[in-house]
Amino acid sequence: MITRQEAYLELSGKGSEFRADTNVLYDVNPVNGEITEITDYAEIDAEVIRLQAEYNAQAYARSRATEYPSIQEQLDLQYWDKVSSTDKWGEAVKAVKDKYPKG
Repeated sequence: MITRQEAYLELSGKGSEFRADTNVLYDVNPVNGEITEITDYAEIDAEVIRLQAEYNAQAYARSRATEYPSIQEQLDLQYWDKVSSTDKWGEAVKAVKDKYPKG
């Protein structure tokens, strides 16, 4: 779940700071240290929705990453495919892609 703090940092830039205290966000000016309470969350909440949708859209990629054979296993499959004129590597990768299709 994307938080307001994450959305705030995305909107304000990675060099910005924030302080969170009981669900209240404070903007900290990096130049002079001035602290300002954030009271308008509309833009931040819209960014939460955008970031969460972006995260959700990549679920297939995260699932695939954990299911693919290791790089060592894939290289070994490719070697034996070449020696044996088979396509076990392609079949292994296709099985994962079929299990977790894009979109």
